Amino acid sequence: MIPHTSPDCQIPWQKLLSRAVRDPAELLALLELPRDDLPMARHAASLFPLRVPRGYVARMEKGNPRDPLLLQVLPHRLEFEEKPGFDTDPVGDMDAMAVPGLLHKYHGRVLLVTTGACGIHCRYCFRRHFPYQQSTSSASRWGAALDYIASDPSIQEVILSGGDPLNLGDDKLARLAGELGRIPHLRRLRIHSRLPIVLPERVDEALLGWLSATALQVIMVVHANHPQELGSEVAIAMNKLRQQGVTLLNQSVLLSSVNDQATTLRQLSERLFEMGVLPYYLHLLDRVSGASHFEVSEARALEIVRELRHSLPGYLVPGLVREVAGEMSKIPVLS
Repeated sequence: MIPHTSPDCQIPWQKLLSRAVRDPAELLALLELPRDDLPMARHAASLFPLRVPRGYVARMEKGNPRDPLLLQVLPHRLEFEEKPGFDTDPVGDMDAMAVPGLLHKYHGRVLLVTTGACGIHCRYCFRRHFPYQQSTSSASRWGAALDYIASDPSIQEVILSGGDPLNLGDDKLARLAGELGRIPHLRRLRIHSRLPIVLPERVDEALLGWLSATALQVIMVVHANHPQELGSEVAIAMNKLRQQGVTLLNQSVLLSSVNDQATTLRQLSERLFEMGVLPYYLHLLDRVSGASHFEVSEARALEIVRELRHSLPGYLVPGLVREVAGEMSKIPVLS
């Protein structure tokens, strides 16, 4: 791996994020990899841009074109393959939109698409084609979403998603959390974010401040796919969140050539739990156009989960699920 130095805690996370690698040529150079596929990588990046924080790149192994972290972010010629059953809205987001940026799929909870920005662009992202400009509830348009939530007493939980909600500044997030906290029937605030994994510096005093101030119970669902993602800085960030009473869960996506081995997922679950994070979901790939090369068959997924059950206590085995457009919940995949 690239030699890893401790991050300079004095550098604001926004500046670190602005320094993210955006050119496939630079990423290949940093990892001392050949440039044979560079033209096609740049072509794929024109469809869905490359973005990866340098601290995440530092966890990759130099000279290894099959590094599991690299495979998640490097644009690839296979993204141009068209396969039946793969489309631009695989989970039915657009049909579930109650007002701009607010998805109401499941009873008792709604999902607020707060921003289209992410700290890292995962090539398998199910929202890589999402029309964020027309369908995001930006800070200037939160009124309609808040009115909708306030009008439905059955809604007890709001999920902040995106993009990545932690790409927003803490002033905006604190204001949103304050507005939500004033809705009497709300009980929980859930935040789905990959940033504490890929840019642990995001867990700073400003973030911890408004998280500790909200009257709502806070759950943060982070997203790690491989134990190599979980270094000491991530452990520190998780500990800070736990100290503020945040419940920490992890969801992973089962990805071909990245984490489709029981040994890898066992190490991931054990490392997460050491950090105080409970393995929550293992998702079958959402069948989004451009990501078919990541798909793992259901039969193989079930085989992996059976192996995990034989080697881990039940609470460390994430639930294998798929999301189906129009269904009222995630669908457990059972043997």
